Amino acid sequence: MTSMDYGNLAYLVLLGSVLVFWFFVQNRQSLNKTLQHGAAWGLIFLGVIAAVGLWGDIRQTVLPQQMVLDETGRIEVPRSPDGHYYLTLDINSEPIRFVVDTGATGMVLTLDDAMRIGLSEEDLIFYSEAMTANGPVRTAPVRLDDVALGPFRDQSVRAFVNEGEMSKSLLGMDYLNRFNRLEISGGRLILER
Repeated sequence: MTSMDYGNLAYLVLLGSVLVFWFFVQNRQSLNKTLQHGAAWGLIFLGVIAAVGLWGDIRQTVLPQQMVLDETGRIEVPRSPDGHYYLTLDINSEPIRFVVDTGATGMVLTLDDAMRIGLSEEDLIFYSEAMTANGPVRTAPVRLDDVALGPFRDQSVRAFVNEGEMSKSLLGMDYLNRFNRLEISGGRLILER
């Protein structure tokens, strides 16, 4: 913390102390009731702080997960609260989370995800171009040695690495067409081979 942060903290503590002192002076006749209310509000405040601090963990727990039904060769994915479907594929034994994009042709990796699976920037040659909603972006075609979704494994899968900014990698129809059945029904994405 900087000296400015310490000054701000001291000011807030002093202000809070004055407000608490004023509150107790105003309510000195019913001090027991005031302490009860103060304790209740203190617990509510601590609960809110705990929820904000643990929000990432809570969100991971309540996010819909993909369900693999091995016996039938079927994968069901519930729609996430943001309206999209997400699949986690193991690429070169590294889990990569994709947003399913039936409007995209190919599998498109972010630069960060490409680095995570072992591709280096020196290996990427951005000579192709893709049209996006934000205009054209340069892409580097690559071959992924090993791609697994649950029990389904594919080798030498064609993909692209996007040079532009993307928040998530995209899973397009080139990969989804490897499945015999692709259905979106009742808030679920169903894939079968």
